[in-house]
Amino acid sequence: MIKGAPNPIPGVSLVGREALTRPRIMGVVNVTPDSFSDGGRFVSAEAAVDHAMRLVSEGADVLDIGGESTRPGAETVPAQEEMDRVLPVIEGVVARTPTPVSVDTRKPAVARAGVAAGARIWNDVSALTFEEKGVSVAASLQCEIILMHAQGDPQTMQDAPAYGDVVEDVLAFLAARIEECLVAGVDRSRIMVDPGIGFGKTLAHNVALLKALDRFVDLAPTLLGASRKRFIAGLDREGPAAMRLGGSIAAALAGAAAGVAMVRVHDVAETRQALAVFDAIREGRQRP
Repeated sequence: MIKGAPNPIPGVSLVGREALTRPRIMGVVNVTPDSFSDGGRFVSAEAAVDHAMRLVSEGADVLDIGGESTRPGAETVPAQEEMDRVLPVIEGVVARTPTPVSVDTRKPAVARAGVAAGARIWNDVSALTFEEKGVSVAASLQCEIILMHAQGDPQTMQDAPAYGDVVEDVLAFLAARIEECLVAGVDRSRIMVDPGIGFGKTLAHNVALLKALDRFVDLAPTLLGASRKRFIAGLDREGPAAMRLGGSIAAALAGAAAGVAMVRVHDVAETRQALAVFDAIREGRQRP
């Protein structure tokens, strides 16, 4: 069943007080040499900032800046190296646009430095479990927090992922992480969840989670990150990540139908157009 407008994104400062009729678009800015889709393209701060500005011009509502690849098999990057990659980019982006910036990191030290540099969101693929102090740091920062589910770490997560019931297990994990954040003093209005498509999941797990997105929306405002991920090739045909645009848009539209608050994507212009048409059809409008 298609839901109405998605839950508001935590923190009205991010998107204003207007009603949301479509998911907001988070554009991906990878400052890494080894990300699965665009690793190495934007390693220099100048190239990464230019790419971020291009995403803003294409319609990105938020920019997600990360300096550590979390693709399957990726190695952990030392915190200082990660900061050296992302901080100049965050500072450069903040100086050029009011578009909110998210720092994509598992490390509290990097998150703290990123927020000090101007980031307003901490997007953590480990749901604040990578270090014991993660939740307390999140409470002290008072920024927006995105809690993502991942089974295992990037080096091992795709070896043999297994669940009793993937939807129930991921929901229970995220509910527990939300509760721990609340106990520590994080305001509920600042918390989003992400079911973690592709992070310790088989093709069947990913499809089941996508089918059940409305369950996550009922739990908390939800971010969907399915762009260019390998499950798309598993459903259609093998090929490079850049050839998965159609599947990425299909997943974004499934998210819109379920009421997700935000979609994290590489292809901002194409996703924005697809969401605009989807919303016009749903609402019966002829003009934006």
